[in-house]
Amino acid sequence: MAGSKGKQQTARDMILSLALIGIAAAVVYFLSIPHDDHAPELKRVDYKVELLTARRAVSYPVAAPEGLPSTWKATSVRFQGEQEDRWHLGFQTPDGQYVQVEQSAQKPSRFIDEASQGASATKRTDRIGDRTWTRYTGGRYDALVLQDTPGSTTVVAGTASFADLTKMAAALKMQ
Repeated sequence: MAGSKGKQQTARDMILSLALIGIAAAVVYFLSIPHDDHAPELKRVDYKVELLTARRAVSYPVAAPEGLPSTWKATSVRFQGEQEDRWHLGFQTPDGQYVQVEQSAQKPSRFIDEASQGASATKRTDRIGDRTWTRYTGGRYDALVLQDTPGSTTVVAGTASFADLTKMAAALKMQ
């Protein structure tokens, strides 16, 4: 009988050890998971050099905002001369939404579809400044599209509201 008591203690000790290891592993696992629910802070980019490059390189007037409040943060800029002189400028709005300005000499229908993430034209137009913009709505982005710019199409699109898209379109200066 003395032998069976020793085997019971060994089995019990092994089960307790495994339980303690499991608890320790669970604690380490949950402590190593980040608990920050906020999106990472996006860096502000300076787009002046790319804007000057684009304005020198293309045949159409390149759009960039002037007079936006500093709470609008430029977060991305690209000029792709090899892709139908495509210009991109992305912003984060004060409430954390995204607005982009896209221009290209590419075929308008294909370019609008790409820049607006597949949004569809509505029958509504907005007069912003001295230009008429067509509203597009979509699942991911909404957009304002300007097709009367000589040699290019301009799209202001993003996750932001039409009010913010309109603010961006109103701030655009084309040179």
